[in-house]
Amino acid sequence: MSQAYTKYRTLPKILLSNDDGIRSDGLKALYDALSTFAEVVVVAPDRERSAVGRALTLHRPIRCEKVADNWYAVDGTPTSCVYIGVHAVMNGERPDMIIGGINRGPNLGEDITYSGTVSIAMEGALLGIPSIAFSLATFTDFHWNAAAEYARRITLKVAEKGLPEGCCLNVNIPNLPLEEIKGIKATKQGKKAYSEKVEERKDPWGRSYYWIGGEEPNWKAEPGTDYWAVKNGFVSITPIQLDLTDYKALSIIKTYDWEK
Repeated sequence: MSQAYTKYRTLPKILLSNDDGIRSDGLKALYDALSTFAEVVVVAPDRERSAVGRALTLHRPIRCEKVADNWYAVDGTPTSCVYIGVHAVMNGERPDMIIGGINRGPNLGEDITYSGTVSIAMEGALLGIPSIAFSLATFTDFHWNAAAEYARRITLKVAEKGLPEGCCLNVNIPNLPLEEIKGIKATKQGKKAYSEKVEERKDPWGRSYYWIGGEEPNWKAEPGTDYWAVKNGFVSITPIQLDLTDYKALSIIKTYDWEK
């Protein structure tokens, strides 16, 4: 038995989800890779739910359909899938790890706050379960097998070593053949070079409607950041936390006289 899971009496149990939907090629590639050493339960959205952040499905019933052994489709957000997975599908039996991905496209810099994939790992961190979000940094010509192999290696290492309390990992993988990936870098969150646009169009009746975005995302290539690592052919691993307090700002505003 691999040293990575000798602490488990049986194979580690992983709850796997995504935001691209249950039919995603990235989800299937990751399931196959993780199943080489773990029991994997997939609880994923029944359709694409990208860029929903940590939204929960609260104002209507949520349906969960078993589509294959250990595969369940949920008509809700990725965070809702984690809830349903832990509390209904697994009936409160906590998984050893919670994994999101492999996402189609990068989750870099400030964009992680939009990401349904990263929200899966964040929810796992809230539950005190080691959790990782995996993204492949491309929108075309996907090297899923290479990404899945690195995801397997990283997940095994976390199964062995664990993670600090309150932390989860955001992993971005360059879209390269396995032999061309240069290795792994521990990185900090980068910053986006904002060039977003809103495109106005007209419907057949002459009424305006809008598309947000439409341009290739771009980030500042500062050394040590997630974007710099991926741009230079490395897998980026960024530890993130849910405590969003700006402690430097907190120390400053404590000096304000708020009563005057």
